[in-house]
Amino acid sequence: AWLTLICHLILSLLSLPPSLSLSLPLCLSLCVSLVKFDNCQHSKAVDFESSDPNFSVRPDGSVYAEQEVANLSDPLMFHSEGGMQEPGDVFPRKHQRSSSANGLRRQKRDWVIPPINVPENSRGPFPQMLVRIRSDQDLEKGIRYSITGAGADQPPIDVYNIDPVHGKMFVTRPLDREERASYHLRAHAVDMNGNKVESPIDLYIYVIDMNDNRPEFQNQVYNGSVAEGSKPGTLVMQVTANDSDDDTTANGMVRYRILSQTPHMPIPNMFTINSETGDIFTVAAGLDREKVSQYTIIVQATDMEGNLNFGLSNTATALISVTDINDNPPELTARTFSGEVPENRVNVVVANLTVIDRDQPHSPNWAAQYRIASGDPQGHFLIRTNPVNNDGMVTVVKPVDYEQNRAFMLTVIVSNKAPLASGIQSSLQSSAGVTISVQDVNEPPVFPSNPKSIRFEEGVPAGTTLTVFAAQDPDLFIHQTVRYSKLSDPANWLRINRTNGQITTMAVLDRESMYVRNNIYEATFLAADNGSPPASGTGTLQIHLIDVNDNAPVLLPKEAQVCERASPRSRVNITASDADADPHVGPFVFELPSYPPSVRRNWTASRISGDYAQLRLRIPYLDAGVYEVPIIVSDSGNPPLSNRSMIKVKVCPCDDNGDCTTTGAVAAAGLGTGAIIAILICIIILLTMVLVFVMWMKRREKERQAKPLLIDPEDDVRDNILKYDEEGGGEEDQDYDLSQLQQPEALDHIICKPTGVRRVDERPVIAESQYPIRPSLPHPGDIGDFINDGLRAADNDPTAPPYDSLLVFDYEGSGSTAGSVSSLNSSSSGDQDYDYLNDWGPRFKKLADLYGGGDDD
Repeated sequence: AWLTLICHLILSLLSLPPSLSLSLPLCLSLCVSLVKFDNCQHSKAVDFESSDPNFSVRPDGSVYAEQEVANLSDPLMFHSEGGMQEPGDVFPRKHQRSSSANGLRRQKRDWVIPPINVPENSRGPFPQMLVRIRSDQDLEKGIRYSITGAGADQPPIDVYNIDPVHGKMFVTRPLDREERASYHLRAHAVDMNGNKVESPIDLYIYVIDMNDNRPEFQNQVYNGSVAEGSKPGTLVMQVTANDSDDDTTANGMVRYRILSQTPHMPIPNMFTINSETGDIFTVAAGLDREKVSQYTIIVQATDMEGNLNFGLSNTATALISVTDINDNPPELTARTFSGEVPENRVNVVVANLTVIDRDQPHSPNWAAQYRIASGDPQGHFLIRTNPVNNDGMVTVVKPVDYEQNRAFMLTVIVSNKAPLASGIQSSLQSSAGVTISVQDVNEPPVFPSNPKSIRFEEGVPAGTTLTVFAAQDPDLFIHQTVRYSKLSDPANWLRINRTNGQITTMAVLDRESMYVRNNIYEATFLAADNGSPPASGTGTLQIHLIDVNDNAPVLLPKEAQVCERASPRSRVNITASDADADPHVGPFVFELPSYPPSVRRNWTASRISGDYAQLRLRIPYLDAGVYEVPIIVSDSGNPPLSNRSMIKVKVCPCDDNGDCTTTGAVAAAGLGTGAIIAILICIIILLTMVLVFVMWMKRREKERQAKPLLIDPEDDVRDNILKYDEEGGGEEDQDYDLSQLQQPEALDHIICKPTGVRRVDERPVIAESQYPIRPSLPHPGDIGDFINDGLRAADNDPTAPPYDSLLVFDYEGSGSTAGSVSSLNSSSSGDQDYDYLNDWGPRFKKLADLYGGGDDD
């Protein structure tokens, strides 16, 4: 029993942080009653000593209790020469045979301390001692201990510290394995002078993991899908949860399970999950999207290998969508459908086929395709699918004729764009019959050949019958009358018989007309029946006009220039154009007429090719000037046509290069008779306009001198003094009796007034002065006398306003909102200088004379 206790004690020592400082690395193995120390070099010469006399260690490493031990709470110390360790210091000695007389001697080795394990999240108290480091030389001299590395003097700083005197190392705060799982420190021992006493020792501290983290899912909601009708064992999706704890221990080993499934159809457990990988599989058949389109599964992840009593758990949601397969064939809602269509109509929907498909809407498994199996060999109909509701629209794509087919019996088959799933058969309701009735309508007359082409020679005289352009009425079951009219005839050459469509000419057909294109003349005619409603059709007649030689050639060019002396440059290349077509054109024949004789004497024409000739001087020298040379041009028609054309040739002196000089060009540039006549006419017109203008100005001057005044002298406002009526009071005087300001009808109120007070705004009671009367036709020289007489009469007329006297008013109305203007009184003291008014210009000259005191003063 004591041996077992000793073994447990040693095990507890080995599980604690302290490390044994030995001369050689030690490998420890523990038995039930034996502690065996192996130095890894398989050396046997090792001696051990125990600090407790109750225990002894034999050379083979066996620990024995020498006597009964009542209390084992005190630490057991094992002494060795190389270092100290708490709770036990072991001093292994390695003996070595020596040739000296001393025999065996000890050999010192480096420190080696086993790793220190510290549990995370310790509650303290802190600082908490981990290990004590001692040197066997601390009994002889003072030793100072220190540690370095991450966690001591490097970040994270001050996680560990050491007592420099006693060598006790502490942890200062709780550790977190998920933040840092291990620490590597180095312990140092120096004397008081800082000299190294022992070699640095490595300290490895491992943080023991605790189950302090729950499993965390990568997503709170997972989305997966599985096809409907899938077999059991089909992989659906995978969920993953991570645990921050140590995954090499049960703390980080996660296990999965399904907590619930919604809905519970067709069974509550349609899915299972691999507890280790998180893969979700189907475990039963019966997935049907048309019944259940989505399942919601709650998945739980638990650490501690899924132990619900000790492990931590977390949950996530898995949404499993059941994808559609084409397991439902489309079915038409009726066995027969019907419709009707007017004849000759296209792109109209004549029937609507409705279908039901329980698969995913707007998917290839749901989209319908319609096919006409029989009843339409000529392809009059096409069934288009409505993308919104999947209906089939029977559409006319080729006109139908009531006279040929009065009804159509179609067989329609409907299917999906996607093929049916394996094992699914087509429904009997995937086909139906469609009856389409054709309605008769009044069809327009039709020209059998449209356009119709005929050939005639040009020059056909008016009244010639060209052809009969008749139309046919497609309505065989209705007798109707067709009438014809002309719709388009650009040159107005043709006439059509209203009843039978016979076409005759009204004018001569000309191939060279501007309305003929590529020898073809086109006219359009209208044929209308008398149906209800009336219908009409159009037809085009194309007349191919055969050319005849009816156009003489025309000489080109119209003007040319040659040197006055015969030379290679005194030549002109000429040709001709002919409106006719081959063979009524070239080769052309060019010749000079015999009259006048000077033409052939001065000029000669020689043929170059079939269409070109050359005109040149025959004589060595010809005076500069402009010459009109006649040339006769003949074509190759049968019979040929000739034309006498004039070419205007300018003869001028030339330089060494054969170009006309400037002087010669001016001398040669003569004016024709027409130009001279035009210039003379312009000069005559200009002189006539000047003469007419001069005569008109003189006449106007005479009329102005003899013209009397157009207005009555009494109404003439010029040089007259105008009298205006009195105005009423202002805005503030509206309550004033205006009758006081009116012109009195009698003079009693003036006579009765006291002496010295009278109304001076009234006209004096005296006879008015007589103004001179202007004669009806005044002479211009009497105007000045007339003005002076009027001015003199006005100055001497006391009744003329304004009356030159002091104005006295009886009442001025109520008070005004304006302030007093008494401050504007003119200064009565001293003389004011107004000489500066003379500097203001002529407009202020009168004012300067009045106030400046001029010479008239």
